[in-house]
Amino acid sequence: MITLKKSDYEKIIQHAKANLPEEACGLIAGTETDGVKHIEEVYLLENTDHSNEHFNISPQDQLKAIKDMRAKGLIPLGNWHSHPETPSRPSEEDKRLFFDSKARYLILSLMEKDNPVLNAFIVENHTDVSKDDLEII
Repeated sequence: MITLKKSDYEKIIQHAKANLPEEACGLIAGTETDGVKHIEEVYLLENTDHSNEHFNISPQDQLKAIKDMRAKGLIPLGNWHSHPETPSRPSEEDKRLFFDSKARYLILSLMEKDNPVLNAFIVENHTDVSKDDLEII
């Protein structure tokens, strides 16, 4: 299970909508207690590919976010990105690029602009995808 504050959920939606028609992206960090991951910080980063079908985060932005996480005593929990025109599920490219089974991959679908859908996923071996429980608090 993973938890996300409502204010951070809204922050992700706003950033994703502001970056349309491109995919938006970022990192998530927080804490883990008894197997539950708690997102405490959402990083809104630039999609350096400027594409509506995939995203890339610059190494410099990743490093800056990791340094900030460490300074705040947080651990990296994974990343998030938007799908401007497709459902909230990993694409074949997402599965190919998701490599850390400990990470959570949040995908926000903006297919229906007035009804965004956010889901959390676990990917193992680049092919085994399962949905994790996501609680917005």
